[in-house]
Amino acid sequence: MTQIIALAATARDRAGKGTARATRRDGRIPAVIYGNKEKPVMIALDTTKFTRELHRPGFFTHLFDIELDGVKHRVLPRDVQLDPVYDRPLHVDFLRVSDTTEITLKVPVEFVNVETCPGIKRGGMLNIVRHDIEVYARAAAIPEKITVDLAGVDVGASIHISAVKLPEGVRPTIDDRDFTIATLVAPSGGSDAA
Repeated sequence: MTQIIALAATARDRAGKGTARATRRDGRIPAVIYGNKEKPVMIALDTTKFTRELHRPGFFTHLFDIELDGVKHRVLPRDVQLDPVYDRPLHVDFLRVSDTTEITLKVPVEFVNVETCPGIKRGGMLNIVRHDIEVYARAAAIPEKITVDLAGVDVGASIHISAVKLPEGVRPTIDDRDFTIATLVAPSGGSDAA
């Protein structure tokens, strides 16, 4: 299950470029909370705290509890607009969710048992086809990552989505074929190492 991170926010009274620029001049990031059939809420976030969370792995798969005037909003980040020159966050969109909300999101793939993989020991190269997998999941059960076990995988093998155990309630958005996540290819010399 995904981790829930607390963030404090202040309300913004208006939307628009001028208000957003004034918010950024005050050292805060303009943001909006929308969805779940409720009215959008304009907020401002602390730049330092938000930037720290933004650069942690799995940012778009973490839920946030944003506290605004004593009320907590359970949200999932959906978009971050970055300054094209300085790479600083300019604006953030959060989707309001409940525990039963089903959402579509990309979850990163993690490969385990690389050291013990027979194909890699023989000089094979892991060719990663998908670094993340788009899935449907309930907001309360978003996985941090999808784990692919390489134990017993040899040169020439392909790892498909059917070989991966997904957490309960999580299913891939591509359901019409057994797509490839990674392949283990022979070393570039062409012959297998002994």
